[in-house]
Amino acid sequence: MTPRVVWSSERSFHVVLAQDDGDDAGERITRAAEALRSAALEEVIDLTPASTTIAILLDPLARNPDEIAAQALEIVGKCGERTQVMQPKRIVTIPVCYDADLAPDLDAVAARAGLSIEATVSMHTSVLYTVRFLGFSPGFAYIAGLPKALHGPRLASPRPRVRAGSVGIAGTRTCIYPQSTPGGWRLIGATPVHIFDTNRTPVSLLQAGDQVRFLAIHRGEFESISRSSNSSARD
Repeated sequence: MTPRVVWSSERSFHVVLAQDDGDDAGERITRAAEALRSAALEEVIDLTPASTTIAILLDPLARNPDEIAAQALEIVGKCGERTQVMQPKRIVTIPVCYDADLAPDLDAVAARAGLSIEATVSMHTSVLYTVRFLGFSPGFAYIAGLPKALHGPRLASPRPRVRAGSVGIAGTRTCIYPQSTPGGWRLIGATPVHIFDTNRTPVSLLQAGDQVRFLAIHRGEFESISRSSNSSARD
């Protein structure tokens, strides 16, 4: 579709790039966000990619918002021509323990897919995923690339509390809960790595455009990393 602007206030707007959130849309959003950041448009103070749009926040004193919106449309329009050279993607390896007490929905996910627990874990760790955008809570990454056999609905009733580090799946995506929050994704494991840490720069381990690989680990390694005060993913 042709990109268009939808204003959300006098000094903020969304660039709409797609009608659905398929993989093609995600790649287009990533390219467009990179191009807009590289352009460093005057008076743009923040931009946030989402599943089908990019939200752009302007300086409250911006003198010509319409002109900035037109420039943004021109930039993202060129991205659709696939002539832009994208920056190399960072690959982040996330260790995950799939033990039953950390994975309350793994049995149900495996049964739905017609797979054994071992095959389900192997499938989840076999893919190089892509972070499409962050949302829901600070550092919560919506990660695309989940194998089709593992696609499925969210829980009918969200849990009132999901432990930080829980790895979940829902729809066509997988995720990692950065903090302990309510949540309705189906939990299939947990990582000891701190996904969001206010003492780290940047505070969020994962960023839009990053690629993610999950690595299955045993409980002993999970506990060892958990005890470490400097838990981090292995690049």
